[in-house]
Amino acid sequence: QVQLVESGGGLVQAGKSLRLSCVVSGGTFHTYTMGWFRQSPGKERESVAAIFWSGDTTYNSDSVKGRFIISRDNAKNMVYLQLNNLKPDDTAVYYCAASQTRDYGSAWARNSASYDYWGQGTQVTVSS
Repeated sequence: QVQLVESGGGLVQAGKSLRLSCVVSGGTFHTYTMGWFRQSPGKERESVAAIFWSGDTTYNSDSVKGRFIISRDNAKNMVYLQLNNLKPDDTAVYYCAASQTRDYGSAWARNSASYDYWGQGTQVTVSS
């Protein structure tokens, strides 16, 4: 079975940075597309970023693209999300997800239904 575990969340002041990590056990990690999603109260889960098996990346918005960086380390079965210049609106539970479908494209990667496995989430809270 495939399991994902996120870590690195916490409470930070606006303008500070965090680095989220997700470790994947089971399966064949290097063939997976990995995504980061987030969800805050009263809002639906939204895509933040994704990194394909090829290493190509996609970001969901211009503001996120300028502040967040997704990366992966296939040797460690890990995916990361670097959160820079955090804003209060970034407050959410951040989820790591994996897809074994091996499809490709930004629209596909932004769709939560494209992913087969999910972590439990890690809370990021940004104070103003």
